Amino acid sequence: MSDPIPASYVLPLRWARPGPFPELAAYLREIAGQVREVIVVDGSPSRLYARHATAFAGFAIHVRPDPGLRFAMGKVNGVITGVHLASQELIVIADDDIRYDTAALRRTVAVLGGADLVRPQNYFEPLTWHARWDTARSLLNRVFSGDLRRPAADFPGTLAVRRSAFLRAGDYDGNLMFENLELIRTVSAAGGRVTSPLDLYVARRPPDARHFLSQRVRQAYDDFALPLRMAAMLSLAPLALLALSRGRPRSLAAGALGGVVLAEGGVRYGDARIARSATPERELRRRYLAARGAGSSREPPSARNPISL
Repeated sequence: MSDPIPASYVLPLRWARPGPFPELAAYLREIAGQVREVIVVDGSPSRLYARHATAFAGFAIHVRPDPGLRFAMGKVNGVITGVHLASQELIVIADDDIRYDTAALRRTVAVLGGADLVRPQNYFEPLTWHARWDTARSLLNRVFSGDLRRPAADFPGTLAVRRSAFLRAGDYDGNLMFENLELIRTVSAAGGRVTSPLDLYVARRPPDARHFLSQRVRQAYDDFALPLRMAAMLSLAPLALLALSRGRPRSLAAGALGGVVLAEGGVRYGDARIARSATPERELRRRYLAARGAGSSREPPSARNPISL
């Protein structure tokens, strides 16, 4: 048996109702045999939390989110708690629908050895009808994400980060809707090196169709953090109507085909209302430099309120 991968695997979990738990537990048990530690930060109701604790016993650290963290995005509370608790420098953060195989996990950690944050590319498995729809959006993101600093990459449900870079950046804001983009920008603004290997693929389980449809408003709201992409997408309908009004169906067909070719090349949340999608990176950089100039760094909440296991 090979040595464990020198990394911590952090899973922020918050289920309001029972989910596909046996499959998730089996997956985490398999991951626990490959990395130094698995940490599940669980914000589920007490009944589900107790069930999860029993199932994870023996192979994962299972804790509540730090009570000092009260961000609107519960996932961020879990991520920050898990990163501060982790004993390893290299950390893989993954949503509950992410499914790493051994090759992808080892490659992710290896790439992180030369970076501060790694942004893999997700693909849906199995490929349901709505997963095919979302895959088209992901493929377009891989060609142009709308972020000029990192123009070609999707926004996955998993990131890998150096613990030291995360702490140096002072955590990240969990009161914004596009939390993964906020983490990427925060690490980058603090001087961290972000890499997005387009050939590093990690499987993701698609949600059920009802949940997928409920996410459409949220994902549209995320685009406010990427105004160039939002402007491009909003221009499609007017351009299509213009082509039809001028009797140019071939132009419309060419535009639709162009979108396919391009893809092949490469609000309200819970009980809260979140006003902003993400922070511009120039603003994050300004804040970070101002904090350094003042000779102070923001103490992480979990350092003020140590977690006991």
